[in-house]
Amino acid sequence: MTSASARQDGGPARDDVPPEDYRLLVPRDWFRIDLTLDRWRPQLKTFVDRQAARRRMSAQAAQGLWATLRNTAESGASQGAIELFLRAEADGAGATPATLLVSLLPMSGELYAAPGDLARSVAERRGAGTEVTVTDLPAGEAVRVTTATTLDLYVNMPGRAGYLLLAFSVPLSGVQSPLGGLCEAIASSLRWV
Repeated sequence: MTSASARQDGGPARDDVPPEDYRLLVPRDWFRIDLTLDRWRPQLKTFVDRQAARRRMSAQAAQGLWATLRNTAESGASQGAIELFLRAEADGAGATPATLLVSLLPMSGELYAAPGDLARSVAERRGAGTEVTVTDLPAGEAVRVTTATTLDLYVNMPGRAGYLLLAFSVPLSGVQSPLGGLCEAIASSLRWV
C-alpha cells in the first residue's frame, strides 16, 4: 500500500479545524496520476501504452481506451479532481480499468451542506437506480452513493470545510465483488492530517 498524500509533520487533524491534507492507502498495483500537474496527460499515456502492450490491444482499442480515460481525467480535473488511480480489472482487450477519482469539494460558510442535506440533494439529482445513504467512516461522516458499478463517498471534512469525494468505478465486476470490497477498504483508510 502507498500513501497518496500526507502532511509533513504527520500530526493528527482536529475535528473543528479544516485539515491540511489527507492520507489514503491505495495498493501499489493501482497507477496514480496527479491531476494537479500539467504532466498528467503523459502519465495517462504511459498507463494506456502499458495496458495496450500487456493485453496486445489493437491500435483502435488502445485509442478508444486513451479517449475514455482522457475524457474521465479532463472532466474530473475541471470539477476539482486532484488524483486519478487506475487498476486493470481483467485481461480482456480494451476493457476499461477500475478507477478512483479523488476530488476536493470546498463548501464553507453559507455554501456548506450537512451530510443529510447533501444526501437528499444527491438522491434527487441521481434518481432511480441509485442508493444514497449517510454512513460513518473512520475519517468521519460520509454520503455513500452506489449504483451497480459505481461507489461515490462524499467524506465530510473537519471544520465544515466541505467534502473529499472518492469516486470509484468498477465497470466489469461491479461494486458487489472482491474489487468492490477493496474500494470500500481504500475508502476506510482515509485519514485527515
